[in-house]
Amino acid sequence: MEMKTFEELDRLPMEKVFKDPVHDYVHVRHKLILDLIDTKEFQRLRRIKQLGTSQYTFHGAEHSRFSHSLGVYELTRRIVDMFERNYPNEWDSEMKLVTLCAALLHDVGHGPFSHTFEKIFDTDHEKITTDIILSEETEINAVLKRVSLDFPNQVASVITKEHANPQVVQLISSQIDADRMDYLQRDAFFTGATYGAFDLSRILRVIRPYKDGIAFQYQGLHAVEDYIVSRFQMYMQVYFHPASRGMEVTLDRLLYRAKQLCQEDRLYPRFPLLDPFFNDNPTLEDYLKVDDGVLQAAIITWTESKDAYLSELSRMFIDRKPLKSVTFEKGKDEPIVDKLRGLVDQLNYDKELYTLINSSSDLPYDYKLKSKVPIQLIQADGTFVELSQASPIVKTLSGNLQGDHRLYVPKELLDDNPKNINMFQETYDEFKRYIRNQAVIWPEDDVKETQNDH
Repeated sequence: MEMKTFEELDRLPMEKVFKDPVHDYVHVRHKLILDLIDTKEFQRLRRIKQLGTSQYTFHGAEHSRFSHSLGVYELTRRIVDMFERNYPNEWDSEMKLVTLCAALLHDVGHGPFSHTFEKIFDTDHEKITTDIILSEETEINAVLKRVSLDFPNQVASVITKEHANPQVVQLISSQIDADRMDYLQRDAFFTGATYGAFDLSRILRVIRPYKDGIAFQYQGLHAVEDYIVSRFQMYMQVYFHPASRGMEVTLDRLLYRAKQLCQEDRLYPRFPLLDPFFNDNPTLEDYLKVDDGVLQAAIITWTESKDAYLSELSRMFIDRKPLKSVTFEKGKDEPIVDKLRGLVDQLNYDKELYTLINSSSDLPYDYKLKSKVPIQLIQADGTFVELSQASPIVKTLSGNLQGDHRLYVPKELLDDNPKNINMFQETYDEFKRYIRNQAVIWPEDDVKETQNDH
């Protein structure tokens, strides 16, 4: 079957629009795109929260992977339409269809609570995305094959960054792509973090294709610079917020305990939809049955578990009473951290279940990364300059890993007057001395978060 061009596909009798709080409208003009949106695999994304445990810190952040995926599609559509109008010699219009389908489907493999779920059950959302696209058992695959039998492979190659056209890959995955542009704007909107906003309309105006990928006109320097700073701020203030990470760590430990119990045939109540994951043998069909609601329902049932650890950790998560943290300096404070974990164990907690190190870091931008193409600016004479060479602000942020390392422990151990600690008073006092007197930093921002995040 010869592959159809985008314009040869059936157009809808009337343009379909989705009202969007970030982009105003998402425009769908072709039946193929609407049919992909209507597949059961894509509709499942309505039941997957975009920001995972961040909703427990920023109460407005309850938007879904579904709305984000529509947003990425819409931004990509606007960019590609502009390329066709303004740069017909640099942009191959036959790439429009594969680009828009990859933009729409790029996150279809995400699971509940995303990265926590991936870590415990050793899944990879990008691989599952390609599996969904390529599996003959999915509705998405059937819709894509209406274009050509090889079209699912072409779309999957964009996700895996193996597509032959670098412009297509960089529009979906690069250091400034439609995916990042949407989630920064969307997450800033729903969390209320206004410093995550940047001049998106200006960026969409100055973006352009060239032989080796995507670049930006030099006069748009400050808009691109603003995007990098906004990304830095969002990671530091939202994505790495210690309270969100505390909920993530609590979820991590309760799933770890549930998996232990299941493998020992001691998990009660059982939750059959999760059994394949606990037994390390889930199929794609199993994966697609699981969403945030399934996991939440399981945790609610486990609050009644006969296992004291699982029931307590489940209640901590459901009632938003997460583990709390102190920061430490990696490479220097590990002996102190080991000592603190040992003291937690002596305080009648299981240190494997009630302590965990969480390290979060990000590179706001790096022109040296082999895995990422540097952001290029096109000057008036047609020559290129790399972004950090033109912007002192970006140069300062470039290549510097930003983030911290935290030891999470039961909240009671950081309280001034913890309950039920009398019989362990000496050990508790020693724990507090180590926090105050050693290089571990007292958790001042944990105090602030209790004031600000409700």
